[in-house]
Amino acid sequence: MKFAELDLKPQILKALDQLGHTQLTPIQQETFSHIIAGRDIIALAETGSGKTSACSIPILQAVDPEENMIQALVMVPTRELALQYVSAISDVAKFTHIAPFAVYGGFSIAIQKAKLAHGVHVLVATPGRLIDLIYNSPINLSKVRTLILDEADEMLKMGFITDIEFVIDCLVHEHQTLLFAATMPSQIKHLAKKYLKNPVTIELNIDQVAPQSLCHHFRQVKGLEKFPTLLKYIRDTKPAQAIIFCNSRRNCINLYDRLKNEIDSVDFLHGGIEQSRRTSIFRQFKKKQIKTIVATDIASRGLDFSHVTDVINYDFPLNPQAYTHRSGRTARMGRKGTAVTFFSNHDLHALKEVIETNNIKPVWLNAEPQLDKIKRPRNTYRKFHAGRSNTSRRRL
Repeated sequence: MKFAELDLKPQILKALDQLGHTQLTPIQQETFSHIIAGRDIIALAETGSGKTSACSIPILQAVDPEENMIQALVMVPTRELALQYVSAISDVAKFTHIAPFAVYGGFSIAIQKAKLAHGVHVLVATPGRLIDLIYNSPINLSKVRTLILDEADEMLKMGFITDIEFVIDCLVHEHQTLLFAATMPSQIKHLAKKYLKNPVTIELNIDQVAPQSLCHHFRQVKGLEKFPTLLKYIRDTKPAQAIIFCNSRRNCINLYDRLKNEIDSVDFLHGGIEQSRRTSIFRQFKKKQIKTIVATDIASRGLDFSHVTDVINYDFPLNPQAYTHRSGRTARMGRKGTAVTFFSNHDLHALKEVIETNNIKPVWLNAEPQLDKIKRPRNTYRKFHAGRSNTSRRRL
């Protein structure tokens, strides 16, 4: 289906045409009519499937720019996703008089209060900063018609369940709730059962967790071979843009320090970098001014780097979901991409779980390990990775 066939505002159609968006993605086709009709939705879809625009376009269609109040509230787990989300909404709303805005920690709350007082129609927020504003400013949510929980599974995994429930409880009036996620853990089911009203459940490509246009390469390496192997891969394949993932800030910085002397146009990204520099790096990478980023998992969720051709797991992912979200930074919206994962004998049990959980067809870059002979015990990942997982999550 084409956007031109929908009864959208001319200003929105003009913006979509200018952006080169003509065809609806499957998730957009499945959700559009339900959102317009005011139904609550649980939408599960693979990363890179167009979930952001799936809800932002119909929301903009419903907003009345003459009513200078917050009419749609979007909650997201991270600052970067908040900025990306509001940027995507702004692109579609550019020919309207609709004012989107993002609030998040690490930025002046006084400036954010001033902007809210001036008038915002669509508010994108991280949970912590939104609650700060609810307690410490006259923010008015009484006209919110639609609440969107984007990357809901990640918000719950990050411990935001209490914050989310607090915000929902603040919306005492009737409103629509849209829940978008890549996975459906038990907490999501509980949240949906408690707060959503007769929701429409939409599941796309649940059996195919990873994007189908993504090629999964695996290479077994020993410790001292790891960096030379990475360097050879970069020099041989010359990726147009690549993200190289590490499990900790220390590993990220150490790898960057080695790479910057060997390749051009490389930078690093982790949660300890101040917000202004993180935003600058994201912007430069999105504009293709940086070719390679060495990053922790802070870069693995929600962010849309459409031109990334290669994801390289230099450190083996901490769990199967981490693999899904890392690899999902490439092959977005049907584009082709490659995920290369280095592993050692220590990772074989976890490797088997990654392959089975994500339902992928591996391409072995050297000898294929005998995974069929490995009997995976229960809680394999917990056994092999929990010790470093807890530390690494604190240091993303």
